[in-house]
Amino acid sequence: MTGPTAPDRDAVRALAELLRTWWELSAREGRPKPTQQSLASRLGIDQTTLSRYLNPRHPSTAPLRTVELLHTVLRAPAADLPRARALAEAAAAGAARKSPRPSGTAPADGPHATAASPQGPSAGPPSPVPVSASSHLPAPPPAPVPAARVTRRTAAARAALAFLGVLTLGGGIGLGWGALAHRAGQDGPPVAAVAASAGATASGWPLARKGDLLWKARAVQYLLRAHGHAVEADGDFGVRTAAAVKKFQAAHGLLADGKVGARTWSHLIIRIDSQHAPQQAVVALQYLLDNSGTATDITGIFTPSTTRSLETFQRDRALPATGVADRDTWRALLTSQGPGIHR
Repeated sequence: MTGPTAPDRDAVRALAELLRTWWELSAREGRPKPTQQSLASRLGIDQTTLSRYLNPRHPSTAPLRTVELLHTVLRAPAADLPRARALAEAAAAGAARKSPRPSGTAPADGPHATAASPQGPSAGPPSPVPVSASSHLPAPPPAPVPAARVTRRTAAARAALAFLGVLTLGGGIGLGWGALAHRAGQDGPPVAAVAASAGATASGWPLARKGDLLWKARAVQYLLRAHGHAVEADGDFGVRTAAAVKKFQAAHGLLADGKVGARTWSHLIIRIDSQHAPQQAVVALQYLLDNSGTATDITGIFTPSTTRSLETFQRDRALPATGVADRDTWRALLTSQGPGIHR
């Protein structure tokens, strides 16, 4: 089987999300957030590799040494290190299990397998038996098992395993959805609302609100700053950010509820091209591009490099590669950020 198994994918994704969280929150307490380029230089790796380690959608796993260096350089919480080490080791173990068998080695039950000699598995081939006039010929080898019988046994075993797999998968899915429905009915929103909250809303725009952390909060904060609102882009959608959103909504004739949905996003985003590129709006654009997996330096300047990154993102999402951040591009950027984090 090729590709990672479900537990391996979970470990890789969880590790990437934890590393990105460290990077995102490194700007707290007055410390500047390092660019991926400068961070990669300190770690001794290239920026593309680092971007993959920080991207939950990419199957690359950061080695344990890199994880420990990131923890130190970004001054991440000490309590996170044991979990990060465990995730790195689990992901590495999964990669080792999937590594191909060395060339020239046949599986133990393959068509070219041979029986072990009495001296053990490392013994060489059996010595030829000399035949003389007074010696007897060696006994003939045991008769092989008919191929048809082996084929029938193998087919029966595979059918049984497949049946058990279907039963297990169906039971697991049923139990999972049953637990989700039960919890949603007890202390949370309906199941449909739970599922929708993981990605975009029905309108195609994500919902950002008080309590959101990291990318949702930063996107709102950078764009509010581009509109002249003095909010700190700290990645925490707190009381001050909510108040600024309400002020922005009231100024644009929107319902001032402090939540950023489709209508508020439509007013908050700014079309960016080579002729119109406000610094904070460009920072928001570069941040979302980089966070989506398209390596981009966050400088606040709409450089030719940023244009190329934007065109790459647009092509990857089947959008016209215009190099212009229009409404459709902003919406695609916001819905490409992965699951939000809410405290």
